[in-house]
Amino acid sequence: MIIYHGGAAFEPNVTRDGKTFVATASILEEDGHATPLGKWGFFANEDCAMHFAIRSATAFIEGDDLPVPPVRLSA
Repeated sequence: MIIYHGGAAFEPNVTRDGKTFVATASILEEDGHATPLGKWGFFANEDCAMHFAIRSATAFIEGDDLPVPPVRLSA
């Protein structure tokens, strides 16, 4: 699903990692390129991860501080 916010387009995405879900998003450029924003944390269900991906992408577009995930990913 592509979402438009503040003149920018982004695509939130959720992937499964074992029993948890990981929120990600990509900023879509006018020339067709996508800039991935990385993985943002673990979530108990797909809906929570999707909402977090949307909140994080809109904060990134607006230049605001990114929200803190409930469980951070570690390297």
